[in-house]
Amino acid sequence: MIFQDAKKVHCIGIKGAGMTALAEVLIRKGVRVTGSDTAEVFFTDEVLQKAGISVTEHFAAENIPADADAIIYSTAYTQETNAELAQALSSGVLVLSYPEALGELMKEKLGLAVCGTHGKTTTSALLAEVLREAGEDPLAIVGSKILQWGGNALSGQGKYFVLEADEYQNKLQHYFPFGSIVTSVDFDHPDFFPDFESYKQAFADLARKIPHHGVLVSWGDSSSVIDIAKDAHCQKLSYGFLEENDFRIIKYAPVTTFDPESEDRSIKQTFEVLHQGESLGVFALQLAGKHNALNAASVIALCTFLKLDMEKVRKGLKHFRGTARRFEYIGEYRDAILYDDYAHHPEEIKVTLKAFRDLYPERRIVAIFHPHTYTRTKALLVEFSQSFDDADVVYVLDIYGSAREQQGGVSSREIVDLVNKYSRGKAVHIATVPDVIAELEEKILPGDVVVTLGAGNVWEVVHTLAHIK
Repeated sequence: MIFQDAKKVHCIGIKGAGMTALAEVLIRKGVRVTGSDTAEVFFTDEVLQKAGISVTEHFAAENIPADADAIIYSTAYTQETNAELAQALSSGVLVLSYPEALGELMKEKLGLAVCGTHGKTTTSALLAEVLREAGEDPLAIVGSKILQWGGNALSGQGKYFVLEADEYQNKLQHYFPFGSIVTSVDFDHPDFFPDFESYKQAFADLARKIPHHGVLVSWGDSSSVIDIAKDAHCQKLSYGFLEENDFRIIKYAPVTTFDPESEDRSIKQTFEVLHQGESLGVFALQLAGKHNALNAASVIALCTFLKLDMEKVRKGLKHFRGTARRFEYIGEYRDAILYDDYAHHPEEIKVTLKAFRDLYPERRIVAIFHPHTYTRTKALLVEFSQSFDDADVVYVLDIYGSAREQQGGVSSREIVDLVNKYSRGKAVHIATVPDVIAELEEKILPGDVVVTLGAGNVWEVVHTLAHIK
């Protein structure tokens, strides 16, 4: 195995959440790690500093260590756009993309790949935390900071490797898991996948690779996910709210009197799970929304297959505090409650705002949305405009273009116009983060619930407001 022999590894684009997690894992395996990236500040800067990993904040050919055993690079870069990667490829040293490196790491463990358009970060973190609670000491790499971990990786010595498996650029082709959870499948990443069928095929190909003695856990309420599961050759388990699921959620009860300042703020919902007609008992979560009950049910199904102690599973789910930028409580401003969430796809926005409406049925919900990538915004323009039903006011920032594209052809004003076509005056276009902060300073009302949504830097809005005295 590559990482059993490597003594020194250099990571190009090390500040990415996944790359940082991989670097943490390698450090704890005794590998010396160096890295490079831009000077932009991310939450991972603190994680890398704590791990003692040296980071050069620019890309240059001379950054490649002469004694490196392997170079790992973020797929955000190519040799045409990154001189450091070009040098690595011409040096004769082993060069692996980030997903290729994860695939190599998975060969050392029983891989549990959590994938899907939505929910994979929370679900993979839930699974890893439950495995830890059950004494399995897992290795885990997740795409966001986990509040209980202080980072986004676990470097356990147990037999399981929990991976948040991203489908973008068909990274799934590099993974050969023992088990997998598929949380959802809605068309995304139109800059890579030409249509929904090719997008679904990436998940179907992963499912077919699971060995006969492995398991596929899939959301049984979705026809698209059911289609993916059809051709898998392993044991198949379904979960959801519908009666025909192997693991069925019943007696779902959101906590509608939630108060983030009270001592009872932790539990936001309870539900019961039936397995083959028999109750596994009632489960409680500190996470809000039916989508998180579904995420938890997928973990319960997989843990049942793994024959884990259900009381430890129940405890792990109840104590899980969540991930950064997923329904994250930030603070208050003028008696308004401030939250941040990573939702950047129409379906994610819908379920997130519905969860807020369930918790705060009588309050005004103010959403600040930062569209992410031109290609996604253009392909899903109508869907975005129809995803804000549970918000009372919507501010839409200019599109946050990714490092992968500079394409235009669409604007945030088009989202605003479509929202207002059916809900006159609900949506407002405000171009920048500082401008929307200034607007909210004047317009926020006591009792409002203010929610930032998106994959860009929209989180700065509520963090700034929370620190205004």
